[in-house]
Amino acid sequence: MSFADRQRIDKWVWHARFVRTRVDAQSFIASGHVRLNGVRVTAPAHAVRAGDVLTMALDSRVRVVRVVGFSERRGNAAQAQLLYADLAPARRAYL
Repeated sequence: MSFADRQRIDKWVWHARFVRTRVDAQSFIASGHVRLNGVRVTAPAHAVRAGDVLTMALDSRVRVVRVVGFSERRGNAAQAQLLYADLAPARRAYL
């Protein structure tokens, strides 16, 4: 498999800007806050592939995203949003 087919989960989470540093991504995953296709992942070197669904327990909420792409380098926020599709239902604004 080539780079375009998979990436380490810690690098992907960092490139997608869910955490600030790669070390934070490694400890976040090792502490069991990430599920890959419904299965808890604790190995930062575990591979993710396009189409995989990640469930992440972040500070104040749970994010559910589908992996749609990979990046060789960490880009800006707009580039990071191209790496995933948010699977959470749309929030409604109450007036």
